[in-house]
Amino acid sequence: MERIEKAVEKYFRCVMLSHRWEENEPLLHDIKGKVVYGLNPVGGIAKLQSFCSTARDAGFLWAWVDTCCIDQTNNVEVQESVNSMFVWYRHAALTIIYLLDVSPSSESGALAKSVWNKRGWTVQEFLAPRVVLFYQKDWTLYLNDCSPNHKDSPAIMREMGDTTGIDSGALVAFHPGMSGAREKLQWVSTRVTTLQEDIAYSLFGIFGIHLPVIYGEKKQNALGRLLQEIVAQSGDITCLDWIGKSSSFNSSLPASISSYGAPASALLSQLSEDEMQKSISLLQRTDAVEWASQLYTKLDHLSAPRFAHRRLHLPCLIFSVTEVTQKPGHEQDTYFTYEIKADGLHDMLITTEDILIPSSRAMHIRQKLLLVRPWDRTLLGLHEPSQFADDAQSIMTEDYQTPPSSPVCDPSDMAGRENVPFDSESDSRALRLIVLLGQRFGGLLLAQQLSGEYKRIAADHEIIAQVKDIAAVHDMMDVRTLEIL
Repeated sequence: MERIEKAVEKYFRCVMLSHRWEENEPLLHDIKGKVVYGLNPVGGIAKLQSFCSTARDAGFLWAWVDTCCIDQTNNVEVQESVNSMFVWYRHAALTIIYLLDVSPSSESGALAKSVWNKRGWTVQEFLAPRVVLFYQKDWTLYLNDCSPNHKDSPAIMREMGDTTGIDSGALVAFHPGMSGAREKLQWVSTRVTTLQEDIAYSLFGIFGIHLPVIYGEKKQNALGRLLQEIVAQSGDITCLDWIGKSSSFNSSLPASISSYGAPASALLSQLSEDEMQKSISLLQRTDAVEWASQLYTKLDHLSAPRFAHRRLHLPCLIFSVTEVTQKPGHEQDTYFTYEIKADGLHDMLITTEDILIPSSRAMHIRQKLLLVRPWDRTLLGLHEPSQFADDAQSIMTEDYQTPPSSPVCDPSDMAGRENVPFDSESDSRALRLIVLLGQRFGGLLLAQQLSGEYKRIAADHEIIAQVKDIAAVHDMMDVRTLEIL
């Protein structure tokens, strides 16, 4: 029985094609009921024939091409195909990647320049398969690399890593899921698709998401639904880390995938464990411990961010904007630069297309603005198992180190606090949180609407904010969940 099963499995092994669509690609009705090799070898037919020949010469009996193996006129089939594409490529015996614009005997670097590497769907078509082979224009192997799997080729994988920004581990053995959402969005930030909605649909498999496919809904709606689902399923707020224009779907989300082009919070400082312990020791000499414990408890009880009817309910640490001043001579086309002052924060400059009304404490403020820090639960340092963990990955934070079981504490640090009990575990964890909150962070500028909800004011660069004095913990005690339209 086992021999029969293996024989059947071997017989039905399938080869998939990943390619850049050209004009006059053959559709299902062009080849249905016909012998492929008997068709006139022009345009896409010639490519189809060469692909089938290459798959047959490699010992396979079945080949699949998206252009003619999906009935484009059947909406149900198209929807099922879009949501199943990752799984199909994952279970293929081989994926052949055809580089039409890479000439025979090309040197290393040609793959990086190929238009194949600029298309949206090809990210998934490369990451999903376990075995891939790159072929040049004349259907010879790229770099004359005759290894059975180009994912095992150091030269080709190095070139792929350099051009895509995808780490070597994911290139060779990618696992779909929600972890590292912001990084995955950056992978496709420069990619393009023929149909505008496909820039979002091509990511369904990468995130392990199944959503309705609605061609005609436009890219902002398609991308908005994808990002909404990521936040809803994972609670990951890194999707809010972008620069550019706001989406009509929700102002907290970007209008275009290109808004994720810059690395996420790359300029934010990181603390070593020694620096962390030194800061904790300094805080222990102040009256911050009680406030820190209260804030920790308050943040610990916050609900996760969620979307409902396109409205984002976002837990935040809130800082009221007290003064807005337009900087003269900083106009750039339709952009304006403003100096923003907020309670408890250092002053900031932002550049935006939105027109902000100048205001100060002495003036009647007609436009209520808030500078908020979206709450990131990983800062609590509990490392709780996530209900949203990927099947082969865990959602972990890279900028938090687990506190030692016995925190380093010099008795002299307790001076002035003899009568204040110090719980070495809970107090240290609360103070550690305060130190982390005292570091620079990417903030959102929100404007209150007449109905009481808020809208995000999009900026052309990341808004970097920092509290003035981490010992003044009460400046960070305004913690609420805001509704963002």
